[in-house]
Amino acid sequence: MAIRPLVILPDAQLRLVSAPLVTVDDGVRRLADDMLATMYEAPGIGLAAIQIGEPVRLVTIDLSREGEEKQPQVFVNPEVLWSSEETSTYEEGCLSIPDYYEEVERPAKVKVRYTTLAGEAAEVDADGLLATCLQHEIDHLDGVLFIDHISKLKRDRVVRKFTKLAREKTRA
Repeated sequence: MAIRPLVILPDAQLRLVSAPLVTVDDGVRRLADDMLATMYEAPGIGLAAIQIGEPVRLVTIDLSREGEEKQPQVFVNPEVLWSSEETSTYEEGCLSIPDYYEEVERPAKVKVRYTTLAGEAAEVDADGLLATCLQHEIDHLDGVLFIDHISKLKRDRVVRKFTKLAREKTRA
């Protein structure tokens, strides 16, 4: 397992639409292991492959709390089949937009179809934090960031901040 560098806003890679994985092989399993290691190191609760520069439809999630046994989940080619009309609001953050958090309203429940690392088709009915996290990470696979769900004013402000930081970093 290797810890990979995170892709940070305003990097244009974050707006790419990720390609479906055709097969689940050892390369995909290694990538999932690297993603989990990177996510735990960050630390975060979810990571999409594009966030480490791999434009494929692969997501890792672990909602276990500090001190609890890790419960890693891997979703290959996840897709939302159904979402509730009922909504919930969570304060979201993103490893690709470090130290920025904002309240985001999303469907409270979703049904997601995906492939497991064993290559088997599966579905999960999710609510609460898992539903929010799945929607956040699947958005990444479609080039959508959580800041796209907030007001234009707030979004423009955070994009300007990260663009400025990126410019300053390249000058240093």
